[in-house]
Amino acid sequence: MRSPPKFFGWTVVYAAFALAIFGWGVGFYGPPVFLHAVAQRSGWSLALVSGAVTLHFLTGAAVVANLPRIYRRVGVPATTATGAVLLALGVCGWSLAQAPWQLYGAALVSGCGWVALGPAAVNALIAPWFARRRPAALSMAYNGASLGGVLFSPLWVFLIAQAGFPLAALGIGLIMVTLIAALSRWVFTATPQRLGQHPDGETAAASASAPPGVPERVPSLRRDRAFLSLAAGMALGLVAQIGLIAHLLSALAPLLGAQTAGIAMGLATAAAIAGRTLVGWLMPAGADRRVVACMAYGVQLCGSLVLALAPGQLWAAWLGVLLFGSGIGNATSLPPLIAQTEFSREDALRVVPLITALSQAAYAFAPVLFGLLRAQLEQAGQQPLRFAAAAALLQAAAIGSLAWGRGARGVARNAAQPTA
Repeated sequence: MRSPPKFFGWTVVYAAFALAIFGWGVGFYGPPVFLHAVAQRSGWSLALVSGAVTLHFLTGAAVVANLPRIYRRVGVPATTATGAVLLALGVCGWSLAQAPWQLYGAALVSGCGWVALGPAAVNALIAPWFARRRPAALSMAYNGASLGGVLFSPLWVFLIAQAGFPLAALGIGLIMVTLIAALSRWVFTATPQRLGQHPDGETAAASASAPPGVPERVPSLRRDRAFLSLAAGMALGLVAQIGLIAHLLSALAPLLGAQTAGIAMGLATAAAIAGRTLVGWLMPAGADRRVVACMAYGVQLCGSLVLALAPGQLWAAWLGVLLFGSGIGNATSLPPLIAQTEFSREDALRVVPLITALSQAAYAFAPVLFGLLRAQLEQAGQQPLRFAAAAALLQAAAIGSLAWGRGARGVARNAAQPTA
């Protein structure tokens, strides 16, 4: 008798893990480093360069809202490979810009590209292959995002210092495009239907007997408290997170030195790996995922306060980075998991891209808003890290929003299944 073929879903998870390393390492954790490099090279104001970071994320928000439609028209593999090419071209544009309009043009291109390698893309790649074990699968794939920060935050700083921004952008861009094109061709073209497999690697009989989700279809998301609170909570948390991340390296550089500040950014994302892994694998079966998200934001809030209230202290800088970093990964991975339990499968397919687009549209303005706040504080003679207090206020608001939505809808039965 022939043995059944190995479940291909975990191969997709490993490929999505690699995709996330480059997606976040270049498109998410890269712009804060690019901001510092461009400002130093050009002498342009912090507000002007921060505006390019804002445009990068705002453009991505417009694209990610239409990502399901793009997938249907173009296909997941072609969309993913094209996104890698656009991101590489955009970063090269950042490195070569000699005028503000060139910088903003590059931000448009990089913003279009990175969302095809971002959170909504990873969720779309994993979702067809997993149902009951999706929390563990998404946790593993999203850890590539945190590893991207661990690797690329100090790597960008080192390569820019040693070889210059243009050569660093070209080298990393070529490697990224080559790898993601290969994954798109050999892994992302596969589907469960094409391989004759079923979610979680179960048999056809087991999949057919799986109980359907309890929540009914939502007639209008605009009036649904579960959706509104989830979208607001994700948006507020990511505004705080992106605003702080965008300026953290340049704010830590005077205290720690540029290279050590890059290492500190890597340490923050190492803490994110630990935080996301603990949540993905140890979250109790049937746990209220909103409560878990509130706890994660609570730890982040403590980290922001440590950074804001103890500027100039080395121990406070490192402790604040660790506490703040512990929630970085969960801010993007928990909202899709909450949507999985609170919405029907059909609604979840539109809820996840929509909350991702709304949050990205909101946090696109975070770099420039935090940049303006930081400039005001510095003009007043305050320590640069004081602006982290604004992140703490937004994180508190995110906790309140998520708590407001508790119990708004029934919880899907698959939430009671083991997560690993």
